[in-house]
Amino acid sequence: MNGLLALEGRRALVTGGSRGVGRATALLLARAGVRVAFTWRTGEEAANRTLAELASMDATGLAIQADLTDEERVGEVFDEVVGAFGGLDLVVGNHGIWHPEGVPLSEMSTAQWRRTLAVNLESLFFVTREAARRISDDGRIVLVSSTAAQRGEAFHGDYAASKGALVSLVKGLAVELAPRGITVNAVAPGWVETDMVATALRGEAREAAVAGIPLGRIASPDDVAGPIVFLCSPLARHVTAEVMNVNGGAVPFG
Repeated sequence: MNGLLALEGRRALVTGGSRGVGRATALLLARAGVRVAFTWRTGEEAANRTLAELASMDATGLAIQADLTDEERVGEVFDEVVGAFGGLDLVVGNHGIWHPEGVPLSEMSTAQWRRTLAVNLESLFFVTREAARRISDDGRIVLVSSTAAQRGEAFHGDYAASKGALVSLVKGLAVELAPRGITVNAVAPGWVETDMVATALRGEAREAAVAGIPLGRIASPDDVAGPIVFLCSPLARHVTAEVMNVNGGAVPFG
């Protein structure tokens, strides 16, 4: 695996890396020989489990607790990672929130709207801006968007809007960083088996979700981590400004 992906010795930061897609990505990068730092905001036990699994693989791991909506704290995170690893080659912006209770836009509170955009968009701006400043030439930036970014999501307008904005951010930044050989891409998962959506994927709601996926199942975090790691590798060196749908064939538009 290491030889195929040619990632041995690279240095990565994965945000939201203690659980779900972030955890799976951190572990897969480590299997490819990458030194991995990851952030977590809540859930120290999960962060420690991820760190222990990295250690069991004889991988270099670093766990950093941080609220990434804090602009100053984001700078400190990058200071810590660059200080520990001597540089940074790969940045995966994965963290985010989704409210399982559907709310019509006409009834959505300003507080919910602002909180979702603060976590899903503004904090990713802070992270991506630091990445653009600190990442090495020929580096890789991958942001986790959503199928909802492209087709919208009724009763979750805050989430869809925040993820749609990430797509635009990716496409513009890819052009800005291209002269340095840095690629910037997004993955857009559909339903994924994570803690964030566990309460929403029950009973008839789960059956309806599966019915809309041609492959006939909900994705695992590993299903999303694979495309992320591919985009981080030299195999994808001529892929930039792209959105890779990882949704089992669910129609991305309409």
